Amino acid sequence: MPKKKIIFLGSKPIGYACFSYLLEKADSLGAEVIGLLTQPRKEFGEGHDLTALAAQQNVPVFGALSEMPECDILYSVQYHQILARQDINKAAQIAVNLHMAPLPEYRGSNQFSFAIIEQKEEFGTTIHCIDTGIDNGDILFQKRFPIPPNCWVEELYDLTYKASVNLFKQTLAHIINGNYKRVAQELLVGKYGTSLHFRSEMKKLKVIDLTWDNEKRDRYIRATSMPGFEPPYCLSKGVKIYFTREQ
Repeated sequence: MPKKKIIFLGSKPIGYACFSYLLEKADSLGAEVIGLLTQPRKEFGEGHDLTALAAQQNVPVFGALSEMPECDILYSVQYHQILARQDINKAAQIAVNLHMAPLPEYRGSNQFSFAIIEQKEEFGTTIHCIDTGIDNGDILFQKRFPIPPNCWVEELYDLTYKASVNLFKQTLAHIINGNYKRVAQELLVGKYGTSLHFRSEMKKLKVIDLTWDNEKRDRYIRATSMPGFEPPYCLSKGVKIYFTREQ
């Protein structure tokens, strides 16, 4: 039986972890990685360079979606572009995405922050079919877990990162072999709700209103204090006064 041809699209540490595992296991799972599309992210350091990893394994790196050849499986993990129908159709078997949030609740960006702001007790990570639009498509696999009390956004990210890598590893053979059941997101909206968020929303979320009660103020600070990004702040006579977490 011929090997399944896979093209991987991804970036960031989670993309690197999944791509590395795919390269390690592809041959034993009856697959061949025939290409990579990525976006260099220098802020994560050389230890998460997908392009360098691809070069070590002689995997071609494509500069644009239009350069992709046809394949059996497209696998996206934190890829920065939305795929058009002609891109999705290059996968003869399936195109899938690992989304670091539960679906259908949190499509798009800033999912960790909104879960804390909305006082959710549960979060998760999802592998779903890629459809046109943002995080649309049937759910294939999902892992949910409780959000700890008084959780900070960095902690929720770390929990989701670990759950996401585990879910990728546990289901990779199933994706390659076609052993999955599709569940339409629309069937779950009544139970979980749905939302779509964009990166631009974070700017407003970081502005802390000192007239809020202590609980709300603390919740917004915990939800927007992500290391490496501008901290939450209040304004005093036009000057930003930042809130930082005590170490």
